[in-house]
Amino acid sequence: MAERKSFANLIFRGLGLVLTLGLVACASATPYQPEYAGQRVSGGYSEVRLADDRYRVHFSGNTLTSRDTVEGYLLYRAAELTIQSGYDWFEITDHTTERERQTYIERSPRYDPWYGPAYYNWRPHWRYYRDGRWTIWHPYGSDPFWGRQDYVRTVERFEADAEIIMHRGPIRTNKTRVFDARTVMSDLGPTIKRPGDE
Repeated sequence: MAERKSFANLIFRGLGLVLTLGLVACASATPYQPEYAGQRVSGGYSEVRLADDRYRVHFSGNTLTSRDTVEGYLLYRAAELTIQSGYDWFEITDHTTERERQTYIERSPRYDPWYGPAYYNWRPHWRYYRDGRWTIWHPYGSDPFWGRQDYVRTVERFEADAEIIMHRGPIRTNKTRVFDARTVMSDLGPTIKRPGDE
């Protein structure tokens, strides 16, 4: 019998560990990673080559990824593509950042009993001691310390796109929105979180 309890405890602990790891995986901001279906943490970068020296770069974050992170990762990916393609600097010709915002209203799990249609208007009430006196609480009264409450939660998710043209040689100073690819990678490199980074 003791062996059975020990085995059951081991199974419950194992299930608890699996559930905890699953929650940790769900509670992570999007790392710097390629975007594809079925990844542990959603989001990442993708690109489309438009010409030998031109790309459309995209980065999608999940609801835990800030706008600054999404735009920084997009810029880093543009610099990375520039170096990989044999160029020195890039110019952003088009850039957009989109925000998706959703608001959720959740019922309080505290107390909302249902005793069936025969007891539709009946709910229990309590006496409790507060501020030096006894008070009666009823769900339809004016002091709902335990009544129905709603929680409002708003989440945001950001995606950024940029079209870049890559160049060789020194940066042309008369251009705006131009970046030296090696400088961008050097400056942003320490802020980049890849999958598995703690």
